[in-house]
Amino acid sequence: MTIGIHMRFGPSPAGSPPLPRTVRLLVAARAMNRLAAFSLPFLTVLISTDFHASTATAGLVGTAFGLATIPSRLAGGRLADRLGRRRTIVLGLTGCALAQLGLAVAGSLAVAAGFAVLLGLAFELYEPPSQAMIADAVDPADRVRAYSLLNAALAAAGLAAGVLAAALGRWDLRWLFVADAASCLACAVVVHAVLPADRPGGSSDPGSDEPSVVGSPWRDRGLLAMLASGTLFALVYLQLTLALPLSLARHGLPPADAGLLYTASALTVLAGQPLLRRPPLAGLSAPVALRAGYLLLAAGLAGYAIANGPAGLLASTVVLSLGDLLLLGRAYAMVADLAPPGAAGRYLAAYGTSWGIAAVAAPLLGTQLLARAGTGALWFTMAAGCLLLAAGQPLLLRATPRNGQPIGR
Repeated sequence: MTIGIHMRFGPSPAGSPPLPRTVRLLVAARAMNRLAAFSLPFLTVLISTDFHASTATAGLVGTAFGLATIPSRLAGGRLADRLGRRRTIVLGLTGCALAQLGLAVAGSLAVAAGFAVLLGLAFELYEPPSQAMIADAVDPADRVRAYSLLNAALAAAGLAAGVLAAALGRWDLRWLFVADAASCLACAVVVHAVLPADRPGGSSDPGSDEPSVVGSPWRDRGLLAMLASGTLFALVYLQLTLALPLSLARHGLPPADAGLLYTASALTVLAGQPLLRRPPLAGLSAPVALRAGYLLLAAGLAGYAIANGPAGLLASTVVLSLGDLLLLGRAYAMVADLAPPGAAGRYLAAYGTSWGIAAVAAPLLGTQLLARAGTGALWFTMAAGCLLLAAGQPLLLRATPRNGQPIGR
């Protein structure tokens, strides 16, 4: 679950063809999944409240989950080549559902920790094939628009998801995991029923004779630069899902109220979409848009550090959501552009390990900062990370050429 959406979304620009049916069907299925995909932010809360574990122990369970997502992401890229993308997406969603149901009925801390690890092992399987299916289905010039459609649809579903999270979380946190499992199973059924079958190791288009040329992302300097930047960003961003509920509890607010902030974030980004299609925002180059996004995120996170009540938290959420609007989808389009023909899945899987690496460190970092220094130190530290990313964007863009030219030129 994310606190916002990423990139531009809206009607196709004049003269642009509609996006392929495969993209639109995949987007619809993932939006269905997103409608109830709100359990992860409350994993550490469940561990600490239902099993009376310390904040540090809850952080260790979160770290175990994050560590498991690293091989999950890499396996997703490989399974997509061996089993096919549709089968891998269905496998990952089904695995997530089973692990979430296990968390919902776990009777001890050890059992809950085991299912948290199983959830991590399944959690990223469907991301590389989903992203690669989109990248391969559209022309490079349309990738930003396609990823925008995906993320905007997820945000629209997130409006209802935040309200459901707040309601179910006030009743019993375990029902969050039951609802999330049901949405995963529903999404798996839809994907299997409506997406076209694809050949393992080939294109999702059964009639395509294009050879699969697999490059090694680990030897690509541009991809490694993206991975380093993406890991720092993910380390900061994950605090919005992992530490925000705990931070609210320290303010004397119900942790489930994080769901309301997630809803406010999605609503802000959706309301801001028309601005991205008008001057001056429509003419922003990639370097300017990325720096502006990171600066807005830094301002919003600093606002969390000094907020004294719901009004301040809401205002800060609006600010950081406007920054979120400018960022993540661009990164996926940049990585897809770096990949050689036939290697989009491997490149996107390698880049996606940035979230797994960060997921290992984020629970420990967030819980330790909360326990030792308080909420102010946590959010000021995250704001400083965003300032560092903003300052480093020119170096990153020079390191990631696209079609022989630096991205965003």
